Amino acid sequence: MSIAQSLLNIVLEEGRKHRLKKVKKINLHVGALSAVVPDSLKFCFDLLAQSTIACGASLEIEMVPIIARCSECKEPFEVEDHVYLCPHCGQPSLELISGRELSLTSIEGETGDTDDADEDSSSAKYPAG
Repeated sequence: MSIAQSLLNIVLEEGRKHRLKKVKKINLHVGALSAVVPDSLKFCFDLLAQSTIACGASLEIEMVPIIARCSECKEPFEVEDHVYLCPHCGQPSLELISGRELSLTSIEGETGDTDDADEDSSSAKYPAG
C-alpha cells in the first residue's frame, strides 16, 4: 500500500506540473527482485486513486529480469531460478546489473487544452521525473 501511495503522490505531482486534467496511463519498470506483486500494486493504486485525476488510469507494468555480471569473465547474464552461476564460465556472481528497480517511466494524460482544429481534449505523454 505504501508503494502505491508513493506512486500516486508522484503521479499527482507530475500531473500538476504538466496541468493534466486526467491521467490515462502510467508506465512502470519493476525488477524481479523488488518484492512488488503487480496485481497487488494495481489493486492498491486503484483504491487510492479514486477521486483523483488518476482514477481509472491504466497501470502498465514491465517486469525487468535479474541480470548479473560475472565476477570472473565479466559477461552479463540473466539469472534464472535464483541461480547466480555464470553460464559462460560457471563462476558464481553477486554483481547485479538489474532486477531491483522500481521506476516510473512515463505518465500519459489529457491536458484539456483545445485548439481551433480539434475540439477534443489534447493528449500528452510526459516522462516521469
